[in-house]
Amino acid sequence: MKDVKQSSSKWINENKLVKGHFEWQEGYSAFSHSKSQINKVINYIDNQESHHKKLTFKEEYLNFLKKFEVDYDEKFIFKELI
Repeated sequence: MKDVKQSSSKWINENKLVKGHFEWQEGYSAFSHSKSQINKVINYIDNQESHHKKLTFKEEYLNFLKKFEVDYDEKFIFKELI
């Protein structure tokens, strides 16, 4: 994960894809679903923009952590962007 974050940060900054300097936060996570849930995942992706008008990404992420009973340290939760 370190290599992925390092290379992608370098690429984003070299290509000036964001204003200022881009860097990843310290933590990361991954969630998966079984193949039987593929249609729900596709539907979620298709409707993500409208979905996040009701619930922020951070709120949704915290809900995932709680739903799947993942212990976490608050210092690794997304910081608000300026």
